[in-house]
Parts: sequence; C-alpha cells; structure tokens
Amino acid sequence: MSPDSTTAPARSDVRAITIPEAILDELHAHARATFPAECCGYLLGPRAGQTATAVVRCTNVDPHAEIGFGIDGRELFDFARSFETDTPARVLYHSHPNGRAYFSRRDRELASGYPVQHLVIGIDATRVVEVALFAAVDHDFVEVWRHA
Repeated sequence: MSPDSTTAPARSDVRAITIPEAILDELHAHARATFPAECCGYLLGPRAGQTATAVVRCTNVDPHAEIGFGIDGRELFDFARSFETDTPARVLYHSHPNGRAYFSRRDRELASGYPVQHLVIGIDATRVVEVALFAAVDHDFVEVWRHA
C-alpha cells in the first residue's frame, strides 16, 4: 500500500508524497541488501506533482552505518542539484535495522534544511517490518503515512 491523498495526514495541511508499490519494493530490496547497515537514498518526482517516480540509491558513508547514515561527495552534490531541475528530490529515505520506522533525534538533525519528506524503513534480519513517511510541519516532523 502506498501513501496517497486518501491517507489521513497528521495535520490537515500536509499531503504525503505518493510512493508507487514498485518503488516501495525497490526500497525494501535496498534495505535488505545493506542490512545490517542502514541504506539511504532519495526519490525524485515532478516538481508540480505529488508522486515519486524514480529511486536514487546512495552509498552510506557513516562510519557507524549500523546506527546511522550519511550521504557525501558526488551523491550529495547530485541530491542538492536536483532541486534546480523539473524532477527534484521529493523524499529522502533510509532504513533502521532494528525493525522500527521512527524519526529519531539524529534523523531530525540531519533533516533540517532539505525541502523533502522523509521515509524510514524498519527492517530486521528477516523482513521489512514497517515503513513510515514524515514531513516537516511547524519546525517539527510529523508522521503522514505508515504501513506495517
């Protein structure tokens, strides 16, 4: 199930970016491939739309990749440059290998300044447990969609 306009957001003025099932499947595969480290990347989509259309996988450069993620170098430059195009980054994603999809304090610190929503994939050794999408609202991040 992907987020769409029928999903009740935490705040009425926030609309979740729609993530098609095929893209969710690709994100799940990315999280499984990097487990027990966190995966990371971003989703592109039309500036005027509300749907993600492409996945950009990134390399996690955090030296403690099992508890954090970082994007650096050319990948970070490409992420930043996407905001100047017709299909900018719309969602930044990463996984939590503890099976829980929540927006941690560290996630909040890393998220400041990027005009994107944030998808967290909770994965354990056997499966994707849950997925949640968060959006910035009033200097905080609220959950706008969840799939367990």
